[in-house]
Amino acid sequence: MELTPDNDMTPTLTNPFENIDDVATASTDYQAAVARGEELQALPRSAATDRNIQRQHSKNRMTVWERIEFLVDEEPTILYQNWGPNLDGASLVTAIGSIDGRDVAIYGHDFTVRAGSMDATNGEKLARLFELAGERKIPLIGLNDSAGAYIPAGVGGLDGYAEAFTGLRKISGVVPSIMCMLGFNAGGGSYLPRQGSFLIQPKNTFGLTGPGVVKSVLGEDITPDELGGPGVHSQTGVTDFVVEDEVAALRKVREILRYLPNSNANAPEVQACSDPIDRSTSDIDTLLRTAFESPTGFNTPVDSSIIIQQLCDHGDFLEIQEERAKNTITCLGRIGGHVVGFVANNSAVSSGQIDIDAALKNARFIRFCNLYNIPVMFLEDTTGFLPGREQEHRGIVQAGRAMLDSIVDLRTPRWRCLCVLQQLPNRRGSGGCAAHNARSRNGSSRR
Repeated sequence: MELTPDNDMTPTLTNPFENIDDVATASTDYQAAVARGEELQALPRSAATDRNIQRQHSKNRMTVWERIEFLVDEEPTILYQNWGPNLDGASLVTAIGSIDGRDVAIYGHDFTVRAGSMDATNGEKLARLFELAGERKIPLIGLNDSAGAYIPAGVGGLDGYAEAFTGLRKISGVVPSIMCMLGFNAGGGSYLPRQGSFLIQPKNTFGLTGPGVVKSVLGEDITPDELGGPGVHSQTGVTDFVVEDEVAALRKVREILRYLPNSNANAPEVQACSDPIDRSTSDIDTLLRTAFESPTGFNTPVDSSIIIQQLCDHGDFLEIQEERAKNTITCLGRIGGHVVGFVANNSAVSSGQIDIDAALKNARFIRFCNLYNIPVMFLEDTTGFLPGREQEHRGIVQAGRAMLDSIVDLRTPRWRCLCVLQQLPNRRGSGGCAAHNARSRNGSSRR
């Protein structure tokens, strides 16, 4: 086209559309609805005040959004943003995220909003998330940081916990769940995480009841750590893992997840391994020779964790309830890339005798392996159950029965390894230890 003074165009940097204000304001009901939707989607992240966030950080604790962001590989999908006129459901975040390429269901209490307390809407949100995890057969991760029921909601707070407890119970044994007890968890906020498969508790966190309640009811002076800190819960079996801080807790979640299947319909994923399956384990012989040629001879105790280390790929394994009942070891490891559960008597502690705590620790672990298709290797080095008045009065028979039942009910492949010490008359497994030989009800023989 030939340029003339009438159609000549001069180059310019001015945007010809910058003065158009069609989208500046919502002029229709549709645009108003879209704007309101965007506002609601952003509301969960902006609900907490700067003051509450600073208060959370001053306690060396992250906000729920920071925890989720640290935990997952990429931006999660936030679910069930049902905000009522009184911020119903605002103190709980539910989401689907990805960890190492695996989908997981995640919930976390937002302590910066109403101290993470529970109302009826929160209970419904949790129940729906649990149901979704069960239907999709994906693991569940809980980031618990709650002051308990929301008091102004009255009975609604208790209704919320009832729905949450019921929903989590329904998927127990269907999908594995990893719970973190972060911050101070009171009342129902401490019961919910213990319903999970594993519980992780950082130091300087507490659960169930505060010292003030104990003081008013019993007149007893006690510190939060003495009452419900990780030092207490790790000994009673409430806590499976004690870690240094929240970052370590979230890293532990990712570590545990690598040993678990998505659901009870699958076995844990087999990982490629560069550790030869036929490599020498002569270090075990060196250990035993050093022990038995010492002045104490065949009475010398042996730390079974060293044997487990030699059996596992690259010597790597994950011990569960490490601080509780150290006379027995329960852990997950890999042999040839396959996940294996280990139950080992540890003669280095109390001659490996099985007391109440050891029996209950073993029973819970064995049942978990049975539910999630994990083979179990028993390393036996014990004289049997611990005798004595204290054990009898506390119910050693009941605890022992729980362990024996778990062994008999085991449906996954099992191996029983009699350690060298078992061939000695004064260290031979006896009594209930024979349960390792039990045939399972489906007729398969022991291994």
